[in-house]
Amino acid sequence: MTHAGGPRVVAVDPVAPTRVTLQAAVDVLRAGGLVAFPTETFYGLAASALDPAAVRRIFELKGRPESKPLLVLVDSVAMAETVAHVAEPARDLMGRYWPGALTLVLRARAHVPPDVTARSGTLGLRVSSHPIARGLVEALGVPVTAPSANPNGLAPPTTAAGVLAYFEEGIDLVLDGGPTPGGEPSTVLDMTVEPPRILRRGAVAVRV
Repeated sequence: MTHAGGPRVVAVDPVAPTRVTLQAAVDVLRAGGLVAFPTETFYGLAASALDPAAVRRIFELKGRPESKPLLVLVDSVAMAETVAHVAEPARDLMGRYWPGALTLVLRARAHVPPDVTARSGTLGLRVSSHPIARGLVEALGVPVTAPSANPNGLAPPTTAAGVLAYFEEGIDLVLDGGPTPGGEPSTVLDMTVEPPRILRRGAVAVRV
């Protein structure tokens, strides 16, 4: 689906994106394409998390190990429950820290593609506080993947130009919302074990 001459770039207001400006990205995702978009930390790579072929494209594009699950963005606790089993402790953390840079690892529901979970049966979920990222998930109506938009092992980009420098092809659309802050990635907390275990320390100092 990649356009001749590289990905299509659409400028989007990072504070108040409109449904009209996000619709091009929604159309790409529904057709199995890949979209780069800004988050509250770095630019991410979106595919529909329920589209196995699109998810495999992300692994191939990034050169990402197949054993490494993908982060998935949802727009609400209700959407999280459509793809994962959400127990009360996780629901409490969602209420306290979402939207924000806290990723919760939960048991995936059976219909979630194994490519997303790296065949682990678990799923890392969060709600982004960035208006474009959250608006994109809301407009699509299903969860999207959100690994950083860089080849495996390289620094994640904070601008659309940085995305394009990495990927002259392979991505179908870039939502240019201006520079992102960078900084630390999301904190990752594994809720499938007791007590919960921090897998990655990051932007949120979580109390469990």
